[in-house]
Amino acid sequence: MRVGCPREIKNHEYRVGLTPGSVREYVAHGHEVLVETGAGAGIGADDNAYRAAGATIAKTAADVFAKSDMIVKVKEPQPNEWVQLRDGQILYTYLHLAPDPEQTKGLLASGVTAIAYETVTDDRGGLPLLAPMSEVAGRLSIQAGATALQKANGGRGVLLGGVPGVLPGKVTVLGGGVVGLHAARMAAGLGADVTIIDRSIPRLRQLDDLFAGRVHTRYSTVEALEEECFSADIVVGAVLIPGAAAPKLVSREMLSGMKKGSVLVDVAIDQGGCFETSHATTHAEPTYEVDGVIHYCVANMPGAVPVTSAHALNNATLHYGLQLADKGLKALVDDHHLRNGLNVHKGKITNRAVAEALGYELVEPKAVLAA
Repeated sequence: MRVGCPREIKNHEYRVGLTPGSVREYVAHGHEVLVETGAGAGIGADDNAYRAAGATIAKTAADVFAKSDMIVKVKEPQPNEWVQLRDGQILYTYLHLAPDPEQTKGLLASGVTAIAYETVTDDRGGLPLLAPMSEVAGRLSIQAGATALQKANGGRGVLLGGVPGVLPGKVTVLGGGVVGLHAARMAAGLGADVTIIDRSIPRLRQLDDLFAGRVHTRYSTVEALEEECFSADIVVGAVLIPGAAAPKLVSREMLSGMKKGSVLVDVAIDQGGCFETSHATTHAEPTYEVDGVIHYCVANMPGAVPVTSAHALNNATLHYGLQLADKGLKALVDDHHLRNGLNVHKGKITNRAVAEALGYELVEPKAVLAA
């Protein structure tokens, strides 16, 4: 199979779908790899590094899209990318379709087979291709929130860890999954007063044991959300319903009860955001203010640390990518976890959460693959 890796073009996106190390693995499996010139510049990998790994360098993205059987990316295809996709081609990347009807229409019209990293599953009920970026985003959320909290950046002017004689800042984390765990770990490491809110009592017990009293846990109710958000300096939105739009946990009305200059960091923005007042921002202009509350809603947070995040992502995606390259669509038939990643196939929606969010008829993956 010919595997293509175009340069990412989303605003301030420096990650790359294939590192040179991953290219070597595909080549070792007998596949051709076509990489757009400059694709790895953001992680310090020049064209010569890709040539040494066995790749052919393409002058343009158009060449990659036109000549490849499978496209491996990081972020969802942009409008001028999805029009280059075609029937019979495999797209392997993050998609986040539920809050993005235009991209969904584009992929349906192309006839492509689109596999979303964020809905591939594992035997433990986890999302193994989403997890590494959730780890990065969770940790980054505290760095970003702490920076936005500085007075010169519009925030309250609070140091998260405090100093002797001065209370530390307060961080509220909505959701105790992978993002929430890593956000809490970073915040607690800085010395902040941290509370995690979640709807799962078993998960709250796990977190309580893990942090051994260094982090507070609280069951999610309207009252708990209000009390914790109103007292917080930073609120991290870390909720996830796999494949579906994120629930809106913090309303516009609730902002009036929050401290002026406090910060909302919406890590769920890829799935539409969990704050009613959220809209996607970029690393170029990461924050905006609503009713005196600073919002940080960058839709590709891990793109800020591409060396770390690109390698972490490739570690997770390589195994399934090689299955697709080795077997083609048969890989989806053979592995139900990989099949759970199938969102679009030949003009049909094959993911239940996406179909329900956007009002499409669901076609079961097994049915379309058998056709």
